[in-house]
Amino acid sequence: MFFRLAAVVLALTAVTATPAEAAPALVPAADREVVFTVDGTTTYGTLHVPAHRAGQRLRAALLLPGSGPTDRDGNQPPASRPDTLAQVADMLGNDQVATLRFDKYGTGRTGLGAYRDRPEELDYPAFVRQAKAAYESLRDQPETDPRALLVVGHSEGAMTGLLLGGTVRPRPAGLALLQPQAIRFLDLVALQLHAQIAEATRQGQFTPEQQRVVDAAVDAAVTALRAHRPVDTTDLPPAVAQLFEAFQGPSARFVESDDAIYPPDTVAALRPGTRVLLTCGTNDVQVPCSTTNALTAALRRAHVEGPGRVPLPGVDHLLHDADHPDTLAPAALDALRRFTER
Repeated sequence: MFFRLAAVVLALTAVTATPAEAAPALVPAADREVVFTVDGTTTYGTLHVPAHRAGQRLRAALLLPGSGPTDRDGNQPPASRPDTLAQVADMLGNDQVATLRFDKYGTGRTGLGAYRDRPEELDYPAFVRQAKAAYESLRDQPETDPRALLVVGHSEGAMTGLLLGGTVRPRPAGLALLQPQAIRFLDLVALQLHAQIAEATRQGQFTPEQQRVVDAAVDAAVTALRAHRPVDTTDLPPAVAQLFEAFQGPSARFVESDDAIYPPDTVAALRPGTRVLLTCGTNDVQVPCSTTNALTAALRRAHVEGPGRVPLPGVDHLLHDADHPDTLAPAALDALRRFTER
């Protein structure tokens, strides 16, 4: 009788007890378009959400492109299509990090937006405000964890990331500064031009005396721009003269406002303990490793956490190496994985 009663009780318990909750459904990886408005401009981007459990909040990274008309994928079509940011998004997705990348002003679906009829008014702070709005859009996505936001910037985008890191709310948990613009804009331009002139002299296109004259003219042009004086292009090669003429034309406001930023000075606003990666490629002729010395020292003084500066042997500005001309170099992938390690 006892065993029969026990069986009945067990049967009733099985019917009336709350069943164990089923495991949350797995949501497959997906891309979706994200749209947000800043300063009257509708901005378009791609949110990549990796496979995750329903209801799970994910780490998420805002991806910021380099200078010029570089779109959400890291391309400047039709001439340049390295897909740098698209490939970074794929890599981070494999590490369970959601990403948002967007078409900044002058690129992709966004175009010039509110600046269409007044491009000369587009300055660097407008791009920073656009990036800030993108960060807030990423923060508010239902799949993202606002306490675990990252900013990953390439080249000029790394400088923008530094500015966001000290101003947005909540503060990002980490910053990845990939081949960053780490000195003032015109200093970097002059450095690049001097290197190109030296190479042209090595190839016999200039004599050493001509090299000295052109180098002096480049330095004088930078000084003139900063003093708001016309640039004397007499001693400059035609291509270099055109560059400085453009800096005095519709791009003048952007150049001046970008050049006003000295990236090491922005570091003090970062939250102590922020995780920071800074990469520099030994084959990067646009942003040599030596240009990141002052920024690296400033990061140490700010008491941020590692990985810190990671030199990438044989890697160029687009994060490629000789064996991987169309994909992210293994050294770059390894540095990013170290950055995203919990």
